[in-house]
Amino acid sequence: MAACLFCRIVNGEIPAEVVYEDELVMAFKDVNPQAPIHLLLVPKKHLANLLELAEADKDLSSHFLAVINKLAQQYDLKGKGFRTVINTGEDGGQTVEHLHFHLLGGRFMGWPPG
Repeated sequence: MAACLFCRIVNGEIPAEVVYEDELVMAFKDVNPQAPIHLLLVPKKHLANLLELAEADKDLSSHFLAVINKLAQQYDLKGKGFRTVINTGEDGGQTVEHLHFHLLGGRFMGWPPG
């Protein structure tokens, strides 16, 4: 079975504009940005979606928030704000079955989102 799209990016099989990487997480620019700043943060460990995060992954969960904070500072988003999104499942709008956070900023985000 072929690895998922984001696993292939993490493994370096598909190029991406990586903006952050450590032992747990990779962040890269979305190829179809919905805002001036649109980053995707993915765990290097394959998890299909948010529902696969387990108690054993609590360090990964808190690490994601720390990385989002770091990237928000790096991209100067803290002053005006930004949005983070986790789509889960078909009705949630998830199109790649690998857990990922969207970090969007650089414009006003309307509500409701979609």
